[in-house]
Amino acid sequence: MTSGQIGLLLDGALNTIYLTLGGAAVGLLLALAAGLARSSDSRLLRVLGGCYVEVFRGLPTLVLAFWFVFVLPAIGWQLEPLWAGMLALGLNIGAYAAEVVRGAIKAVPPAQLEAATALNFTRAQRIRRVVLPQAYVAMLPPLGNNLIELLKMSAVVSIVSIPDLTFNGQLIRMSSGETTLVFTGLLFGYGLIALVLTSLMHALERHAARSLGRTPAPGPLRRILRRAEAAA
Repeated sequence: MTSGQIGLLLDGALNTIYLTLGGAAVGLLLALAAGLARSSDSRLLRVLGGCYVEVFRGLPTLVLAFWFVFVLPAIGWQLEPLWAGMLALGLNIGAYAAEVVRGAIKAVPPAQLEAATALNFTRAQRIRRVVLPQAYVAMLPPLGNNLIELLKMSAVVSIVSIPDLTFNGQLIRMSSGETTLVFTGLLFGYGLIALVLTSLMHALERHAARSLGRTPAPGPLRRILRRAEAAA
C-alpha cells in the first residue's frame, strides 16, 4: 500500500470520527430534549417527544442520508454531504438515546424529588440540581453503547459518497485490487476507533461514579492489561 493510499485512509478515518462525534452531539441534544419531554407532566410535550422517538426510530439511516443529500437540494436547501451524514446519524441515534435518558430520569428515587419540592425548588431547579446529576451516571453506560452503534452506522453513509473510512477504502480497493488487505485494514481501523471511544466513555463513567462516591469500574484498556498481567 502506497503512502498516498495510507493518507487517503487516514483522511477517511478522520471523517469517520467527525461523523461519529458530530452525529453523537446532534443525537445527545435531541435525546435530552425528547427524554425530558417524555418525562414531563405536560401531555403535549409527552406526545411530541413520543412522535419524534417513534418516527425516527423507524426510519433507516441510509434513507435519511439520501433524503438530506439528494432531496433537500431539490427544494432549495443544500447541505454539505458530511453535515448531511451527521444530521441523519444524529436524528436516528437520538431517537434510541431518548429512551435511555427517559429511563435514567425515571430511575431517580421519587423521595428525592419530593424533598426538592419541599425545599421549594422549581421544576427547572429539580431537573438541573437533583434529576440530571443522578440520571447522568445511570445513562452513561447505555449511551456508550449507542456511541459505538453510531460509529458502525457511519459506514452506511459512504453509499451517498461521503468520504469516510469505508468510502475511501472502497476507492483504494477499486484502484489497486487489494480486497483482503484493504478490508482487513478497515476492520482494524474501526476497531481502534471503537476502543478509543469506549475508553473515553469509561473515563467519563469513572469520573461520574467518583462524583457520587461510588467505586468506578475499570475501563477496557485496564481490563486488557490486567488479563495480560494475569496470563504472564
